Amino acid sequence: MSEDKQWTGDHLWTGNLDANVFANLSKTQVLDVYEWEEWRQQRAELMTLVPGSPCSPTDRLTHAVELPDEWWTQLRRTIHVVAATPTDRVNADQALVTGRIQQYFGNSVNPVVRQWETVHGDLHWANLTGPDFGLLDWKSWGRGPAGTDAATLFCYSLLVPEAADRVRNTFARVLDTDAGHLALLYVTARLLHRIDGGGHPDLAAPLRKLVETF
Repeated sequence: MSEDKQWTGDHLWTGNLDANVFANLSKTQVLDVYEWEEWRQQRAELMTLVPGSPCSPTDRLTHAVELPDEWWTQLRRTIHVVAATPTDRVNADQALVTGRIQQYFGNSVNPVVRQWETVHGDLHWANLTGPDFGLLDWKSWGRGPAGTDAATLFCYSLLVPEAADRVRNTFARVLDTDAGHLALLYVTARLLHRIDGGGHPDLAAPLRKLVETF
């Protein structure tokens, strides 16, 4: 799940089912849903399987992965299709982006998002399968800053420089723009917030080094 938990309730409750709109992507499809209430409301979803197995047991990548060129082509195509798909769902709004950026970078960065798109919202290595491409966990997809998905995968790749370079090259068209730079700062702030809570402390140093490049 994404690091910011602002979007709860129906937003996360229906995310996987709503993502059935992406019928032609390599992802799970929800076949049936059952909901019941005991001492809390619960929901079960019957889904299709995707090929391959997760690229990493954790969100971040800690070891080199051998993935075919076709895998990277499918990744880029998938994020392109998602970005171009209209939706009323929201992954992050301006208030959330501003709050995270100002929390870690103060007023040194203009946090105003000028380009929005639809994002998966949780694009990390435990949600990607290989060697056959697949993308899991669509609970939090919705509108967000352009470049969020590319920036997220890049930041989660920093412990394996060759993987980070491949991600950066794959998404250079967005990451090497003003919108991409803002997405990188936003994602960095999100991950630093998670690190402050005890998650992935080994990413702290490379993330802070990344910020110094802007």
